[in-house]
Amino acid sequence: MTTYRAQVRVWLKPSVFDPQGNAVEKALLTLGFAGIEEVRIGKSMEFLVTADNQESAEAMVDRACRDVLCNPVMEMYTFTLEARQEA
Repeated sequence: MTTYRAQVRVWLKPSVFDPQGNAVEKALLTLGFAGIEEVRIGKSMEFLVTADNQESAEAMVDRACRDVLCNPVMEMYTFTLEARQEA
């Protein structure tokens, strides 16, 4: 069994209005940050996964993203896996 560090990123689909991103964008403009636009806010998660191999770990993380961590109707996700080095 190998332990992998999973890093997951979840964000709203482009067609879904992002009220939090919109509020941050307005605040940035108010504070003088001209030229910043289309601000989108997302979520980032990191956790360990133990599996027989990388393919099994990827399948487990993908299922966790689809079933729990992401609302696939409104959100998209991506993830990376890195084998954890033994100490």
